[in-house]
Amino acid sequence: MRDLFTGNFGIDPLTGQTILSEIQFYLPNTLELVLFSFLILVVVGVAIGYVAGMHFSTFADSLARITYLVSWSTPIYLGAIVAILVFANWLPIFPSGGMYSLSIPPPQTVTGIFLVDALIQFDMPAFLSGLQHLILPALVLAFVNFGLISRAVRSSILNVRWSTYVKTARAKGLRETEVRRKHILRNALIDATSLSAVIFGWVLTSTVVVEELFAWPGLGQFAYQAIYGNDYPALIPVVVVFTLGVIVANFIADVTYSLLDPRIALGGHNVTVT
Repeated sequence: MRDLFTGNFGIDPLTGQTILSEIQFYLPNTLELVLFSFLILVVVGVAIGYVAGMHFSTFADSLARITYLVSWSTPIYLGAIVAILVFANWLPIFPSGGMYSLSIPPPQTVTGIFLVDALIQFDMPAFLSGLQHLILPALVLAFVNFGLISRAVRSSILNVRWSTYVKTARAKGLRETEVRRKHILRNALIDATSLSAVIFGWVLTSTVVVEELFAWPGLGQFAYQAIYGNDYPALIPVVVVFTLGVIVANFIADVTYSLLDPRIALGGHNVTVT
């Protein structure tokens, strides 16, 4: 337990390297994929939920519900395989795997995150190659996970758009764009924020499948190989890192929740709203 809390995870019996050094190598690659994917799913999920809620019982609402129900019901492995077949083989728009083209020398390691290192060193060929390789696996992770946010935003908008304070805001003469942005969308984001930590955990653990299928050298692929090789000494620290990631995501969600809702205070004391 002392070694666990001090980062001494021991030696990987399959590679002979320290497990901590392996995690330090793979973790930045996974963070790059997860954060980019999470940004996409939040933006797309909120946008689709907003459109569906503001256009209730219309064709746009029905199309939005069908879209996020399809994403919800798509297994991660199926979505990844279909994406590779369609966008890498039949329509060769994106590469089928890897982090960057082998014909391009990678940038020097500064942060460990490929795109960030390429950008701060103004290495545009490496940056564009890394971005091209990142888009497809990130879109797959976003597609199979954005449905919950869309449904939460849609439900929240339907709850608040006809509420008394929204009618009061319109009666005061506020512009419709301001009413929708400050009084409808902001309140609709409260429920989505509380769900974002759960979805972040789903995205993080989904990398075990996506990184293996896309040959992405991240912590998910490392975990898959540890499972396949019964390498439990390496697998246990990976589970610990995933757990810490979910805890941090929950903390950030709580902070954001308190910023969106002035009735919530971080210290556990309610703020009186007049």
